[in-house]
Amino acid sequence: MRVMARTFREQLFFLVLSACVLKGDSRHIENNEISKDELFSFFDSELKRETPEEFMYRRPLRCLDMVAVEGRFSFAADSPQLRCAAFLVAEPDQLITVELERVHIDCSAGDFVTVFDGWVMKGEKFPSSQDHPLPAYERYVDYCDSPRRSVRSSQNVAMVFFRLHAAGSGFALTVRKHANPFPCNVISQATEGSYTMVIPQERRNCSFSIIYPVEIDVSEFSLGHDNGHPRSSTPGCAESGDFVQLLGGSGIDTSKLLPVTDLCASFSGPTRVKVGCDNAVVRMVSSGRFVSRVAFSYRLLQRPELQSIKLNNVEDFCFNN
Repeated sequence: MRVMARTFREQLFFLVLSACVLKGDSRHIENNEISKDELFSFFDSELKRETPEEFMYRRPLRCLDMVAVEGRFSFAADSPQLRCAAFLVAEPDQLITVELERVHIDCSAGDFVTVFDGWVMKGEKFPSSQDHPLPAYERYVDYCDSPRRSVRSSQNVAMVFFRLHAAGSGFALTVRKHANPFPCNVISQATEGSYTMVIPQERRNCSFSIIYPVEIDVSEFSLGHDNGHPRSSTPGCAESGDFVQLLGGSGIDTSKLLPVTDLCASFSGPTRVKVGCDNAVVRMVSSGRFVSRVAFSYRLLQRPELQSIKLNNVEDFCFNN
């Protein structure tokens, strides 16, 4: 599988989007603010360094942060910090391990440091409960409630959210990345690229989320053999048990996105669809009877293209919500 290299502009757009949609309650993400200057400083500190273990990349965490590299990161509160989160992201074919270290918090006062297997935004989860192998409550690992100090994600994103009431409280964590031979759920950082998703005879759902309005070109969809269902370009493939969905919307929970088209039967493309939404998703549902495979490429839609599809009945909801 291959995803094209990220640019500075792409990363900035990605972080702006993340910073703008944080919301939740209790031990979930809540609203926060971040300045434009702070956004640019994130990337100055995110230069990747291929160094030996003793020279591992290190830097302080911010209350709202994006971490895309391996390294050791620390946070020390100089005042109450009640609504903080660090979004962790790796390449599509990688998993993330978070190791908590030197944790100095007061659990009895309501402090917490929680690692979540996925992302939470505006009360929505990625991957959705329908697509993740674990129930929602097992995806949260809280320092105050669990002896676990090392957590490995099930996909290329994870997050740490924390609340510290007293100055002097803090913690450190180490972020490591690992190869994932069969990536299932992915959030892409790139505005264009190509990808191949494979489900090796397992009953599961996998999605590839692109947080931009894009044109998606599906070049191949195979189930090991033609399952006898006609190729479809409209919703309505659920009865086949194995199919690909193209979805669109403004959230990250795939179960809440609207269907653009469904593909039921094996074929060699192209099938080209424009999705003018903040989030465009290729989602594959597998019954486990076949080795399912879908190959596709995508590119960012330019402003004139977005304007031209505003009146499309399928995609118009992207502009009204």
